[in-house]
Amino acid sequence: MARKSSKRIWWITAGLVVLLVAGLFGAKQAGYIGKPKTTEVEYTNVKKTDIIERVSASGKVQPEVEVKLSPDVSGEIISLNVAEGDSVVKGQLLLKIRPDNYESMLARAQAAVNSSKANYEQTKAMVAQAEARLLQAKANFDRNKKLYNDKVISAADYEQFASTFGVAQQDVESTRANVSAALFNIKSAEASLKEASENLRKTSIFAPVSGIVSLLNVEAGERVVGTSQMAGTEMMRIANLRNMEVRVNVNENDIVRVTLGDTAEIDVDAYSASGRKFKGIVKEIANTAAGLASSTTSSAVSSASADAVTEFEVKVKILNESFADLLVSKSKKSYPFKPGMTASVEIITERKNNVVTVPIAAVTTRSNTPPATEGQQGPPSDESAPEEDDKKPKKAEVIKEVVFIDVNGKAEMKEVKTGISDFENIEILSGLKPGDRIISGPYIAVSKNLKSGDLVEKKKEDVKKDEKKSNENAN
Repeated sequence: MARKSSKRIWWITAGLVVLLVAGLFGAKQAGYIGKPKTTEVEYTNVKKTDIIERVSASGKVQPEVEVKLSPDVSGEIISLNVAEGDSVVKGQLLLKIRPDNYESMLARAQAAVNSSKANYEQTKAMVAQAEARLLQAKANFDRNKKLYNDKVISAADYEQFASTFGVAQQDVESTRANVSAALFNIKSAEASLKEASENLRKTSIFAPVSGIVSLLNVEAGERVVGTSQMAGTEMMRIANLRNMEVRVNVNENDIVRVTLGDTAEIDVDAYSASGRKFKGIVKEIANTAAGLASSTTSSAVSSASADAVTEFEVKVKILNESFADLLVSKSKKSYPFKPGMTASVEIITERKNNVVTVPIAAVTTRSNTPPATEGQQGPPSDESAPEEDDKKPKKAEVIKEVVFIDVNGKAEMKEVKTGISDFENIEILSGLKPGDRIISGPYIAVSKNLKSGDLVEKKKEDVKKDEKKSNENAN
């Protein structure tokens, strides 16, 4: 029993020793005893370099001009004179729609015009007859009026002649109105004739512009629907594939930096394997966000998600000189870019040479509350003061851009003013000068953890690298 009890005491003592050693080690690491805890950091020197600010976006290659053709009249395609990929010139006959019905409509309209003209001539003759009857009735009225005044005829006879004269006057006015109506009928019939003639003309579809048939949706024998009835059938598209552009959507945070005439580098996926890039220029910037341009009603706008990313369409023209060699190597019917190809664009919004820069990761932000103004300091004088403080507007936090420098082994926060940036560096407008040594990493330490007064030291890996480098130089 004594031996077992002594063994248990030995194990308990050993465990306590282990716990004590572990606790001492942890306390030392935490800085409670021994050397205070330090943060391992990376350093870099402020330097001067060139910065090119870019805005990146992706989109599709499209022709600058692409015309969609839909017929104005409905019917069956009886002749199709082009195939997809064919070159066409403005005014060239592309296809014909069966004209039989429209020829019949034209003939009926022509007959209606002729009938209206004949009716017009007939009404003019009726006017002449009515005017002749009016003259005769007027002469009889005037003659019998004198006889009535001389008491030769009775009042009944006189009234009959007066009535006949009045009816003759009305007949003249009526026939003259019929002449005007007949004239209007002629104009209406001629308008119908013009419409029928135009519909017959529209059965032949001609190329509105010169270019390439980039898309063909119909075949000979198919029936198409005219735009006069509804949306109409899209038969084909004609595009100029020599003049292409990339249509990209740019985030609202970046669109303010993009201006007309900015140069761009274009990477078309089809040529990525060869490392080929093309030059472009911004030719058009949308004023309305993508997706809202077609939604004009307030209900459509309000239905959009509040979390949706707002983007604006930007059109970047691909400069012809950047792919001139590809045009030479291609056949006449083939072009280096096809509508719908995927491409990414880097728009160069600003360029500065030999400016003071630091790595982007070295610059972070910190917030602080502005100091209280005189008269607002000191504790509340009575119990109602806290309620009054609650009613006062709270001071907004001030966000400032800062970097950290090493001052005798301690991190010190220094406020800076920044300018443009690229993917690696950011311009420093004020607060630093070339040659200054700043803390550039690790990222989590610079962006969140470091505070003024924290102890810092160079990362052990970097120290070993520096020692190895100095030894190599010495040898």
